Amino acid sequence: MNELPQVTVATLKKKKKRGEKIVTLTAYDYFTSRMMNEAGIDLILVGDSLGMVVLGYENTVPVTMADMLHHTRAVVRGNSRSLVVADMPFLSYQVNDDEALRNAGHFIQEAGAQAIKLEGGKEMAPLVKKMVRAGIPVMGHIGLLPQDILKDGAYILQGKDNGSAARLMEDAQALEAAGAFAVVLECVAAQVAGEITSAISIPTIGIGSGPLCDGQILVTHDLLGILDDFKPKFVKQYAQVNKIMLQAFKEYKKDVEDKTFPGPEHSF
Repeated sequence: MNELPQVTVATLKKKKKRGEKIVTLTAYDYFTSRMMNEAGIDLILVGDSLGMVVLGYENTVPVTMADMLHHTRAVVRGNSRSLVVADMPFLSYQVNDDEALRNAGHFIQEAGAQAIKLEGGKEMAPLVKKMVRAGIPVMGHIGLLPQDILKDGAYILQGKDNGSAARLMEDAQALEAAGAFAVVLECVAAQVAGEITSAISIPTIGIGSGPLCDGQILVTHDLLGILDDFKPKFVKQYAQVNKIMLQAFKEYKKDVEDKTFPGPEHSF
């Protein structure tokens, strides 16, 4: 089988121009990245969502640069095709621009990511411009901002009224003007997300933002049904891996306790 070509920032822009959807998922480890490479996923986000689905935190706030660099390296090692984007964690880019540039550089130079993602709209545009000028491709993220959970107190739909819809449009246009190559729209009202997608030249990647975005992203653990106690409205489960894993663990436990494993065929 011929290997699919490497996806680049330019690839995503071409897909938007041609009206082709951009397929995006999260990954946090080598094996999952290998599977996505084989499946032909366009963009892999090493998301700070690993705080909840891998590390067991209540939200993304405790995730550190060390955590993100560790998992980004693993994902990069497993993939030769997808565009790998690393999420900048809480306080890795908000303190000052110099520290933000250094941290973004660690993802590119040390972990092997091809781009970074950061949360925030027009207030982040000057920083995005500096990063792009330094040769670091940047994906923006507007709408619901998980790193703001302590300030906002809840995850709520964005763009429900004319004022917030206008602010989201301003944010998207500011990120585009600053040189971002794409922007994630999280939990944005579907009509507003469609209007933003039509108004800007860079791709929009939606999560909980309806079908009119240029691409879609889901947290892989949600898609696979690994954490069966959490299923947002916008998630479609393509498998119930939780049930398969639990059944396998129970069968293994029973076999060991019944002394039927290991059998002669498993022994040297």
